[in-house]
Amino acid sequence: MEALLAFGAALLALRLGGAIAARWRVQRRPELAVWSAALVSYAIAAGTMAWGAAAGWSDPAFRVYYLFGGLLTAALLGLGSLLLYGWRQTLVPGLVYVGLAIGVAIAAPLHGDIAGTSIPEAQENLAFFPARLVAILGNSLGTLAVIGVAVATIRRRPLGNVLIITGVAVAAAGSAFAGLGAAETSVFVAIAALLLYGGFTARSGAAR
Repeated sequence: MEALLAFGAALLALRLGGAIAARWRVQRRPELAVWSAALVSYAIAAGTMAWGAAAGWSDPAFRVYYLFGGLLTAALLGLGSLLLYGWRQTLVPGLVYVGLAIGVAIAAPLHGDIAGTSIPEAQENLAFFPARLVAILGNSLGTLAVIGVAVATIRRRPLGNVLIITGVAVAAAGSAFAGLGAAETSVFVAIAALLLYGGFTARSGAAR
């Protein structure tokens, strides 16, 4: 059951990421491309949860999960928000962070035995520097960017921005309760993906 729930959450996040990518193909707005990448990252992380729940966790599976779920998703969401706000100069630093995150996920040494079907905890398998520090910075700055831009533009997009803030909160709660298991975390993933998609695609009051 845990594997099925996680797989369903992965399919949902992937479907929503694809829908935003389709909007990007029409509108060519960079924030849509970055948000699509964030949701695809979210989908890959959820898919890895499904794999771990069904076949057991391994070092490669944990690295994939940590890269896309722990390092990239929140950072890409924040970068998309900054691009929406007009801060195009953040694109290059954002891409540099993505490269750094990939390098950390590949090269950081793992400690302990990663096995079983429960989601491994980062603090038990990764040293604080650099892997966990990079994740903390990426998640913190990404979340602050999402919330800051949403608050700054809430009069223009009240419904969309409230959905985005709520989606980020649900995603953060899912990360906090990841130790409960794939089933519980998958529910958070699915709900957060729906909220974020609704927030990203909601039209402004002026557009309506």
